[in-house]
Amino acid sequence: MKTAIDPVELTARLIACPSVTPREAGTLTVLAAALQDLGFDVHRFLSGEAPDGPVENMFATRGHGGPHFAFAGHVDVVPAGDGWATDPFKAELRGDLLHGRGAVDMKGAIAAFVAALADVPEHGGTISLIITGDEEGPAVHGTVAIMEWMAERSIRPDMILVGEPTSEARLGDTVKIGRRGSVNMWITVPGTQGHVAYPHLADNPIAKLGPVLMALDAMELDAGTEWFQASNLELTEVRAGNAACNVIPGSAQARLNIRFNELQRGVDLVERVRATVEAAAPGATLEAKISGEAFLTQPGRLSTIVSDAIGAETGLTPILSTSGGTSDARFLSKLCPVVEFGLVNATMHKLDEAVAVDDLLVLQRIYGRIIKTALAGPL
Repeated sequence: MKTAIDPVELTARLIACPSVTPREAGTLTVLAAALQDLGFDVHRFLSGEAPDGPVENMFATRGHGGPHFAFAGHVDVVPAGDGWATDPFKAELRGDLLHGRGAVDMKGAIAAFVAALADVPEHGGTISLIITGDEEGPAVHGTVAIMEWMAERSIRPDMILVGEPTSEARLGDTVKIGRRGSVNMWITVPGTQGHVAYPHLADNPIAKLGPVLMALDAMELDAGTEWFQASNLELTEVRAGNAACNVIPGSAQARLNIRFNELQRGVDLVERVRATVEAAAPGATLEAKISGEAFLTQPGRLSTIVSDAIGAETGLTPILSTSGGTSDARFLSKLCPVVEFGLVNATMHKLDEAVAVDDLLVLQRIYGRIIKTALAGPL
C-alpha cells in the first residue's frame, strides 16, 4: 500500500489554489504530485484559445486492461465574491467545517478520491482520472477536449463516476443517474424607432413581442417520464434597451431556457420554438445554443456499486435522481455508463462554502469501496 493521504489536508491545499475558471492556478500540480506518488502516469495538456481558453486539463491513469474505472471532476471554481468571513482561498477549519471556495464543488471530492486510491492495490484493471479546469465556465475546452485526447489514443473507460456534490441533506442521500438537457434561446423582434407622440411613423416591436411570449408560455412539451420530470420552458429576460420614456424602440428582445428530458432533442426544440416565434411575429429571428442533451444511465451495475458502498458506510439507501442542472456527465455519458455522487451541496457557490470534515473521511471510504468493487467483478 502507498503512504496514506489525508483528504482534509489535500482539500486545503487545493483550496489554496485560486483556480477561478478557467485557471488551474496550481491545482493540477498538487494533484499530479499526489497521483505520481501513487503510481499514476499523468498527462497534462492545454486546449483551446482565447476568449474561452486556453484551458489546462489532466488525464491520469494506472494499471492495464479491464475493467477500466474512471473518476471525473473539475478543479475550477466560480468567483468567490465579496463578504466571506475569511479568505476564500485560504482553507480554514472552524469547528467541524473546512471553509473555502471549492470545498464542496468539487475539490473535496477530488481529494477524497485521491486519498481512497492510496488503499487500492496496483493490480487488477485500470483506474483513470479525468480532471478539467473548464466546467464552471463555457465548458468548451474542458472535458470535451479530454475526450478527444482519449479518443485519439483509443482510451475508453467501462464506467465513470463524476464527483459532483449530489448529496442534499446528508452525505449519501442522493445519486444522479442522469441529467436534463439544456438549451438557451435569444429572440429579436424588429421594429422602427420613433417618437411616442407620432406612433404612425414608428413600428413598436414590444407590441409584437407580446404574442410571442404568450405563445411560448402556453407551450406544453411533455408530461415527464419514469426518471425525469416534465420538460419546462422558462422565459428569463425581456428587454428593449430603451433609456428614454418617449421613444418607441427599434427592436425588442427576449431570452428563454428549456430544461428537457430524454423525450426531447435540443435541435427539435429549437425548431419548434423558431416556428412558434415566426408564426406569432413574422420577421422575428432566433438564435440558440444547446448546452447539452438529456441522458440517463439506467439503474444497473454501476448505480448498484455506488448505492451499496454508500449503504455500507452510512446506512442510507440513496435516491436515484435526475434533478438539478447540467454537469460534464452530459459529455461523458457518450462513452459509457456514468453516475454522479459526491458531497452535500448546501453551500456550493455560496459565501463561506464549507465541507464537514467527517464527510470527507466518509466519502474517502465510500469511494474506496466503489473502486475496489468496480475493479473486482465482471462488467
